[in-house]
Amino acid sequence: MRDLIDAFLELVRRASTDLPEDVEQALRRAMAEEEAASAAHSALEAILQNVSLARRESSPVCQDTGTPIFFVRHPQSWSTRVLREQIRSAVAQATAHSYLRPNAVDSITGANSGNNLGDEAFPTIHFEEIEGDTLTADLILKGGGCENVGAQYSLPHDALSAGRDLAGVRKVVLDAVYRAQGMGCAPGILGVAVGGDRGSSFAVSKEVLLRKLGDTNADPKLDALEKRLTQEANQLGIGPMGFGGKTTVLDVKVRAMHRLPASFFVSVSYMCWAHRRRRMVVQQDRISYE
Repeated sequence: MRDLIDAFLELVRRASTDLPEDVEQALRRAMAEEEAASAAHSALEAILQNVSLARRESSPVCQDTGTPIFFVRHPQSWSTRVLREQIRSAVAQATAHSYLRPNAVDSITGANSGNNLGDEAFPTIHFEEIEGDTLTADLILKGGGCENVGAQYSLPHDALSAGRDLAGVRKVVLDAVYRAQGMGCAPGILGVAVGGDRGSSFAVSKEVLLRKLGDTNADPKLDALEKRLTQEANQLGIGPMGFGGKTTVLDVKVRAMHRLPASFFVSVSYMCWAHRRRRMVVQQDRISYE
């Protein structure tokens, strides 16, 4: 099995310092929608200047470099134990190079590990065995501010008059956006999971954030819901950083899951404007990044 430590290190560097093109273009379109000299326009202008500077200097887009969350799809013959060791080594090296800020803190003692390595949940690594000989590794760096305003609802939700249907899903997702206000570093991207149990629902609400902004949901009903939620969230007037304006969210991504008859969970993972998402593809002797 080949050594991919340097490749994973480069994946972390790109995720931390180089915002994906689809996210940057969405921010530029949002700025064009805001009134010139408004607080919303100025906030987005500052964000985009920061994006450009981070890319040029190969420095983190945001001082909160977040929790590294890896989604690794690997061929049958690859060892997940070895892959985990290589990823953890790359994360420690990325911290030493200041692509990541030391973020792993012991919840009991308060001690910082200094290298972004904690127990097996920090960094978070999801493995899936697939057919073929190609390894694909997706990485999301999820900041603490946006993680704090994530939410989970159990339907029916009497206070919101939200039933167990897509109309009820719509109500609780908009409630989550309203409650977040500007605290999640708006404009944000929403990952929404409908169904599952409490744990799987939150996990999928993060994985769905791997989709590119502006794409189409394969399920027509969910595609319509995504578009409606984006439109209605942007009518709340919260705006960039909570300063008011036309853009509170850049996009909404929804995935439905099977569930027990007794449960109907809706999980909302809020991603801030610094949607640091990168992919590495390893195929034979070729490594590429997206």
